[in-house]
Amino acid sequence: MKIPTKYLGEVEIDEQRLIHFASGIPGFIDEKHFILMELADNPAFQILQSVETKDVAFVVTSPHTVYPDYTIKLDDTIIESLQIESENDVLLFSIVTLKSPFQKSTLNLKSPLVINSRSKRGKQYIVAIDEYSTTAPIVPENPLEVKGE
Repeated sequence: MKIPTKYLGEVEIDEQRLIHFASGIPGFIDEKHFILMELADNPAFQILQSVETKDVAFVVTSPHTVYPDYTIKLDDTIIESLQIESENDVLLFSIVTLKSPFQKSTLNLKSPLVINSRSKRGKQYIVAIDEYSTTAPIVPENPLEVKGE
């Protein structure tokens, strides 16, 4: 199946890789089917592209890429609705808001995308942790110190 995409032009996709968001994504409730697309030059980021609408696409990354200690607890409702059977089924992504310069870009840690890689079901999940922000810096103020030789 070929689809037009916002960032990568027209691409051939495997329909078995489609991710179903039963409730859409807040602000895009009519968008139910997405695909995760790799960025060849930057494996830290992916594109979550709507299959229905070319211009609905989000740059996403694993929150653990920037915040290694990021953790959430999924409630029973989301576990059931996404048919999660094991922790290994779960993929977590944060939507990136790109800014110029890139170092001013932000991540939404408050509302991660939770995707069951096995069932191909997804949902944006609002986390009940006040410390997580919708505009967390993509370059943390206190980066981990790297100890050299």
